[in-house]
Amino acid sequence: MASDHVATAEEPVFEVGIDEKVPFNQLVILAFQNIFGMTGMFVFPGLFGRAFQMSPEQIAYLYGMIFLVSGITTCFQAVGLLRLPIVQGPYVGSFIALMILGHLPGAGLDVAFGSFFVACLIWAALTIPIRGFSFVALFGRFFQAPMIAGVMVILTMMQIAVVSLPNWIGHPGTPGFMKINILVGFVAVVTFMAMTIYGGRWLRRAAILSGLILGTICYSLFIHISFAPVVSAPWLVTPKIFPFGFAVRLDAVLVFLVILVPASISTMPLYKVVATWGNQPISSIRMSEGCFGAALGSALGALVGTFSMFVYPDNMGMARATRVGSRYATFAAGVLLVLLGSIVKFDMLLVLVPVVVLGGIATVLFGIVLVHGIHLLTDVKWNDRNLIIAGAALMVGMGGLFVSPEVLKEMPLVMQLVLKQSAVTGGVTLLVLYALLGQDKVPVETEEENRLEQVSSPSH
Repeated sequence: MASDHVATAEEPVFEVGIDEKVPFNQLVILAFQNIFGMTGMFVFPGLFGRAFQMSPEQIAYLYGMIFLVSGITTCFQAVGLLRLPIVQGPYVGSFIALMILGHLPGAGLDVAFGSFFVACLIWAALTIPIRGFSFVALFGRFFQAPMIAGVMVILTMMQIAVVSLPNWIGHPGTPGFMKINILVGFVAVVTFMAMTIYGGRWLRRAAILSGLILGTICYSLFIHISFAPVVSAPWLVTPKIFPFGFAVRLDAVLVFLVILVPASISTMPLYKVVATWGNQPISSIRMSEGCFGAALGSALGALVGTFSMFVYPDNMGMARATRVGSRYATFAAGVLLVLLGSIVKFDMLLVLVPVVVLGGIATVLFGIVLVHGIHLLTDVKWNDRNLIIAGAALMVGMGGLFVSPEVLKEMPLVMQLVLKQSAVTGGVTLLVLYALLGQDKVPVETEEENRLEQVSSPSH
């Protein structure tokens, strides 16, 4: 079975390695591209604020906080903990849970965010590596198996696909639906594809940003884009501790743990994918450190009134498309996120990029990562056991997305939320079946792998 030895022997995908630096002018372009690739950054705060009838000032605050927390977490992951070109942004699972709990009779946003904060602290404790051991690291060894890694990547893409093509098409009654949206997204996607395939080494690195700019210009030819929100927005944002209040309910904490912990474990295959692209070995302890960083970032997010942090697969697709794997590029994106999060007028300026343009680009980027997950499965020996394991996990994860609202209403709150998380339902099914039925032995890290880990990483 393929392991890190195979991955490190192959030609790396990245032209600029994980620990290599890039010129400042390219660093700025890549930083902006990474920000524009974070679709949830531009969608979730607006949807959340309008769902709770918040004022424009409160919605602006949500945007500022998500930029700040995402930037801080991304910087720590780039140079302090995970040391990979990973961008952290708002997780759709926590967004959905906060929405439901916030509207639940007897709960509200104070219970939602208070319970979310407590769950994040418990989650962080489970990821702390102590003397080379952590709870999450136990699962990290499973993800060395190509079948586990590949299926988990596919399940993750299933879950977040809702913010790609649906956002490109739009919704009835909204401006641009449907012909204009499809045309505008098509312009953005074709620009991105053409520059990626035919643009050569340098133009490829600006492909996504160029697609977003041309798509926005095309959209403005049909629908007026107002700059009034930018003019009326305040200059600086002031973080507030528990801006919606603080209260805790045990069942709400359990809901968040059920969503966050399995989702955190499911990011390990994504870490492995990026490390493989950069021809670096990655240990289960290093992956658990990445999960610890995400947990701390999520706790900070709950503290100031925003969402949990999660690996953004579209930024992975961006790194794969540009072939720039430098973690200093994502560090620059983190710094820029912090700056923009502090200045609300810039936040609102970025929000002017139409959601349909973001959805079009996300559709292609998500597809790139999805196909890589499928590629990982080529190393699997497809006997009856493995067909059962992978097939059952994929169908459980996919099937939960299609359970009708009428059926969901009859279920306990935990079940309602979990069934909509394909990475959770499918991932748990996958791990349980693999532990019970899997024949392949999970590779154990050797001294050579640990030596390569130390050599390939700077001071930790």
